Amino acid sequence: MTKHINLHKNYSLNQSGYQLKLPLNVETIIPEDDSVRLLSQFVEAMDLTDLYSTYERINSVAPRTLLKIVLYSYMNGDYSSRSMELNCKRDINFMFLLEGSPAPDHATFARFRSIHFAPCSKRILAEMSNALFDMGEISGETIFIDGTKIEAAANKYTFVWKKAVTKNQAKLLIKLADFVAECERLYGLRIVYGNTIKISHVKKLRKKLYALRQSENVVFVHGTGKRKPPLQKSIETLEDYLSRLKKYNQEIHICGERNSYSKTDHDATFMRMKEDAMGNGQLKPAYNLQHGVDSEYITWLTIGPQPTDTTTLIPFLKDAQEHLKFKYKNITADAGYESEENYVFLEANGQISYIKPANYEISKTRKYRNDIGRIENMEYHAESDSYTCRNGKKLKANHVRHSKSKTGYVSKKTIYKCEDCGDCPYKNDCIKGNHSKTPLEERTKILQAAKTFLKYRQENLERILSDKGILLRANRSIQAEGSFGDIKQDMQFRRYLGKGMSNVLAESTLLAMARNINKLHNKIQKGRTGAHLFPLKSA
Repeated sequence: MTKHINLHKNYSLNQSGYQLKLPLNVETIIPEDDSVRLLSQFVEAMDLTDLYSTYERINSVAPRTLLKIVLYSYMNGDYSSRSMELNCKRDINFMFLLEGSPAPDHATFARFRSIHFAPCSKRILAEMSNALFDMGEISGETIFIDGTKIEAAANKYTFVWKKAVTKNQAKLLIKLADFVAECERLYGLRIVYGNTIKISHVKKLRKKLYALRQSENVVFVHGTGKRKPPLQKSIETLEDYLSRLKKYNQEIHICGERNSYSKTDHDATFMRMKEDAMGNGQLKPAYNLQHGVDSEYITWLTIGPQPTDTTTLIPFLKDAQEHLKFKYKNITADAGYESEENYVFLEANGQISYIKPANYEISKTRKYRNDIGRIENMEYHAESDSYTCRNGKKLKANHVRHSKSKTGYVSKKTIYKCEDCGDCPYKNDCIKGNHSKTPLEERTKILQAAKTFLKYRQENLERILSDKGILLRANRSIQAEGSFGDIKQDMQFRRYLGKGMSNVLAESTLLAMARNINKLHNKIQKGRTGAHLFPLKSA
């Protein structure tokens, strides 16, 4: 016999023939070695006072529970707040984390990430790193630093280039100067006294033109078939110039020290990405994410607008030292972090650098070693502060040049000049540069040497060639670059969801924390806890 279905909103009315089955507690279904249990225990042990302080009142779900759910969703490569809401209704692991509380809606998760977690994300990451240090899971001695670029949640065609804006601003200022002079001639005004036109003169002109309109009762007309009076044309032109000037000033202010920004995410900077589908070096709005890895765990991270890694090292180490309870002694990074400023800072901060020199790989080639024009291949005499070239001529110190970096660091370079390059048989191989206006016969060999930088580079080279240096360099490739491989490939995170530096930092922190829990779970299950470095394999 056909059983009719009652068309009610409550579908449980149709289940009269079904019997309630055990188990009623979802905890008994979840395996004992499931990572959701480890996550719950780890978050329960954390001090989340900073997170709770962002709430005026707590509704049905506690912030600690929300953090567990968001982290577990990130651990499984799901970053959508709507997916989190759906999983809380269908997935027993999410129900286990809810502990009987009603499933929050997607807006609750979105607000949690951007309003509550973002302001205290650094302190919560520090809490996790300090807890791992207390457990003995991280060494607190050596940190491996590397960076990657992740695309921002911005339209890639909404770029603003600082150079173009500055050029247009300069053209507009010339037009404004000519316009002020023309208005003085047309309306018999006297505004500028002198040769310099200031913005105050333009505002004074605007005020006088509107006063002239009121005194002469000039009626403004609009639409087709109507001829505008000269005064109306002048006022409309001036208003257009002022609005454009205001727009250019705002764009330059938003750019700050950067060269570009996106109109849909002002904190995003256009950078060259590794993911180049067109193969034309297209620039995309992105953020530079810096990871500090210790014992395979991401212990610290920073977000910046810099397209290169050189200027990110010092802010990274200062930020880590401010938040973490321990201070790293050994700093291991690749060639992108080498600079005199970084070397000087590390020494002053009592830290040892294991940074690969920028010329390390090329210096091993035969072409580099046979290049007689390089300063590295010339003999240096400390007592006379001079170099000797292949022809036996001396290059003596001529003068010292000071250069200032974007960060304000002043470096000194000594310029060495050869005493006589006439009739030198090695001149073609020694003096480089084919675009010089001076003929080769009239040119003299000139070298420039940053003595402080060369001293630090030599000391650093000796360290990375030692047994410890080789071990740390091998581990940097495995651990620092491995963290980005886990996030980009395994967790499939290629583009930020939020906009603005604060939201991007919060997303990066949640990713790092989720990845750390996954790493801790894998090391526990494989019996690798307490291992800090991968040993070198001998042939």
